[in-house]
Amino acid sequence: MAACLWVPALLAQQEQEEKPKPAARVSPLLFDTSGDRQDTDQGTQTMQPDNRPLSGVQNLTLGTPEMRHSYWVPGIEYGNTIRSNSESPGTNSGWNTTSYVSGGISLLEAWSRSLLLANYSGGGFSSTDPIQGNGQYHRLATAFEVDQRRWQLLLVDQFSYLPQSAFGFGGTSGLATAGIVGTLAVPLPELQTTYIPSQSILTTIGPRYSNVSAVQLTYAVTPRGSITLAGVYGILRFIDSGHVDSDSEILNAGYNYAITRKDTIGLVYLFSAFRYPGNPQAIGDHVGQFVYGRKVTGRLALKLAGGPEVTTFRVPIGGSTRRIAGAGNASLTYAFARSSVWLSYTHGVSAGSGVFTGSTLDEANATWSRRLTRVWNGSVNFGYAKNRPILPVSGATSPDFDAWFAGAGLSRALGRTADFSVGYQAQIANSNVAICSNPNCGTNYTTHQVFLTFKWHTRPLVLK
Repeated sequence: MAACLWVPALLAQQEQEEKPKPAARVSPLLFDTSGDRQDTDQGTQTMQPDNRPLSGVQNLTLGTPEMRHSYWVPGIEYGNTIRSNSESPGTNSGWNTTSYVSGGISLLEAWSRSLLLANYSGGGFSSTDPIQGNGQYHRLATAFEVDQRRWQLLLVDQFSYLPQSAFGFGGTSGLATAGIVGTLAVPLPELQTTYIPSQSILTTIGPRYSNVSAVQLTYAVTPRGSITLAGVYGILRFIDSGHVDSDSEILNAGYNYAITRKDTIGLVYLFSAFRYPGNPQAIGDHVGQFVYGRKVTGRLALKLAGGPEVTTFRVPIGGSTRRIAGAGNASLTYAFARSSVWLSYTHGVSAGSGVFTGSTLDEANATWSRRLTRVWNGSVNFGYAKNRPILPVSGATSPDFDAWFAGAGLSRALGRTADFSVGYQAQIANSNVAICSNPNCGTNYTTHQVFLTFKWHTRPLVLK
């Protein structure tokens, strides 16, 4: 609420003080990953170095392009998902379809020293699967950044209301992306996996909503060194009973030092507090990490982080109130002449993905995309997540949940304002216990999905 009251006053002051805008400027949060079509309204883009701090909450990117105008773009979307079986592992309903109809909007508003970005998609769906039925879904991502000579302020919010787990939702289709696709897209670098409430156990079925908000301040203490402070608050709520809701509060403090123009090292301290409404358990997680990053504009963005982790419990687990282990994460984005690859991995304590009151999470994701022709693009995606109890309980079976998804897709530009895509994805859930309470449930579950999506948007509506 304070940010909503403060931001308009700050923007009004900047508009009064700023000089006339040049024909083009650098938008520090943008990166055009399409690479296959140039929009004449924006012209040829010049890449600028990524200015995000290594110890910050967002993913690193290959760079930021120059944009000529502030603009907004509305659009509509139709998607159809064909599934080989019901969303519920214990229901043998056979093939079913779900149709999604939604609207979307992308916004880029740039001032001399600040930038506002927003992507939204939302609408309704109708399914022949009696478990999923009819409902609505929404995805929203916003960011506001203020850049001064020595300091940078970042406000980020990511919200989703989905009929199923966000882990693998939509595959390679446009359903997985908020806002407009194509060269007019406003790509918002997402928060790192560490800061987002995990939904990586596929056996948690039914609608749920998640929101995560972050505030980050970076201050340059020397030409090479900077300090980053951030606070992140996230929630995960399930509409149906039988799942574990969670709240997460994360504090981040880091120091970044540029040893060369391309290489940066840093130290990060993270404190995470996980709480569960209606449950007495509470978890405190302390992580100290050494971080290394390398950025080559337009080519490479690499981050490696690792260090010790100390976890404490309000309610003892197996008679213990503390665990000492290690935590780490890594990400890589690399661009070739006609393709790009993105890889990520994280290991550490999470809120529990709606099943556990705290779990040890290993999650890996990979995406490869390639421009096939002037109008055709192909992509392949893969994801794996393993959740298990933070500490085993003597004399009891410790349930482990594995989730996999793998798929591929093709997309085609239909002129400058439309896009069509088709994709396939397999989802696999494994466990050492029954994956649901239904008597028909086993310890594994596989579903096949085919996606068909069509997106259309207007030409950019220039703001200034």
